[in-house]
Amino acid sequence: QVQLVESGGGLVQAGGSLRLSCAASGRTFSTYAMGWFRQAPGKERDFVAAITWNGVNTYYADSVKGRFTISRNNAKKMVYLQMNSLKPEDTAVYYCAAAGSSRDLRSLGKGDYWGQGTQVTVSS
Repeated sequence: QVQLVESGGGLVQAGGSLRLSCAASGRTFSTYAMGWFRQAPGKERDFVAAITWNGVNTYYADSVKGRFTISRNNAKKMVYLQMNSLKPEDTAVYYCAAAGSSRDLRSLGKGDYWGQGTQVTVSS
């Protein structure tokens, strides 16, 4: 079993940056693909980024490509989302998720484990 706790959200002006962190517990963390999702008020939860278990491959939603970077440190059981050039439309609750494959995350929106979320608000 994997438990996930996000942190690093907050209020930032448009054009600014934030770095989200996801701390994982559980002995099998390094075997899971990890991803970030977000949900804005009144909208469905959307895929943002995913990374394979070994960190070799990363995937991004078109809306964040070139601005966001996902990374992981298996030794520390951490996943990160560096967000640059933030826009008001990036405002959402951001969730960390773990799944057996990156395809489950990016194509199916399916995670085996989820964090509680962290709020990101981008002001114009």
